Amino acid sequence: MRTTTEMMLVPHLRNLLITLCLVVLSATVYLFEPAAAQDKSGQNSSASTQQKQESNKKKDDKDNSQEQENQETLRLGTELVNLFFSVTDRQNRFITDIQQDEIRILEDGKPQEIFSFQHETDLPLTLAILIDVSGSQEYTLPEEKMAAARFLRSVVRPVKDLAAIVTFRGEVDLMQPLTSNKSRLERALEEVRYIPQTSTDINSKFASTALYDAIYLTAEEVLNREAGRRAIILLTDGEDTSSTYKLDEAIQRAWRSEVIIYAIGIGDRFRFGVDEGTLKRICRETGGRAYFPKNDSDLNRAFAQIEQELRSQYLVAYQPSNPLHDGSFRRVEVQITTRKDLHVTHRRGYYAPKGEKAEVK
Repeated sequence: MRTTTEMMLVPHLRNLLITLCLVVLSATVYLFEPAAAQDKSGQNSSASTQQKQESNKKKDDKDNSQEQENQETLRLGTELVNLFFSVTDRQNRFITDIQQDEIRILEDGKPQEIFSFQHETDLPLTLAILIDVSGSQEYTLPEEKMAAARFLRSVVRPVKDLAAIVTFRGEVDLMQPLTSNKSRLERALEEVRYIPQTSTDINSKFASTALYDAIYLTAEEVLNREAGRRAIILLTDGEDTSSTYKLDEAIQRAWRSEVIIYAIGIGDRFRFGVDEGTLKRICRETGGRAYFPKNDSDLNRAFAQIEQELRSQYLVAYQPSNPLHDGSFRRVEVQITTRKDLHVTHRRGYYAPKGEKAEVK
């Protein structure tokens, strides 16, 4: 049996227990609510991060796609073959009104699709005046220098065009590097001198002529990486007695450097003669012309015709149908399909790049 005191404590204890339970319950709710809120916040943060990652991935994919597209465009752009050519009639007059639909391009005998065509006279012009100073030039060199000076004064445009002066005998000398300064070019021409033979040894550099070396080195080291049109104006009798490079190698170097060669065959005809066959071949293969002046008037006329041709050239670009990067030589031909009795002058071909097969789309 419980006592009165015990009976009085029971309700009190009951109330106390209820109060304690409420306190504990409140504490539990308080403790768990922040955790739940934190979990929700964490989920939101995770979702936001995932969205950002997906967004960044899409952006990266787009950038990569754009970059790949740009690289593809650049690569395809470098596949284009640029070809300068001029057209003359039977009277050797330059024809300057040819239109794109009048020409056909053949590569190794196969028609090619033309990418662009224009009558191009405004591209930068880079020239090298290559002068033979061997014994055959002893009596003609003064006239050659004066004619070359007049030519440069007329052709070279300040800032836009460049020219260099190179001489050769047994060795090749760069008298004036590429410049648009006409005064420097004229001073360099004034310093060009005939070098008399000082040795009876035919193998001496002072008793020899390295024509092919001069062409090769000028194309490779002076003109190779220059922009626009590149040409060599060659003044020589065409004789070569001591070159390291062969004639075919000199022509191939001109092909690779996309250099047109114009030759003025001149020298002491009574003692040495002029090798017209060699000079004609060099010019024919590289897209230029050979001239054989008999007097000063002919010499000035030859320079004038070279200047006129440089102002009358066309530029056609096409993407080869042969996509192989095999380093092979490709023969090129430009035909005029709508008119008769016209002659087209251009380089005979080009070397394909070496490397992987090009992707042509």
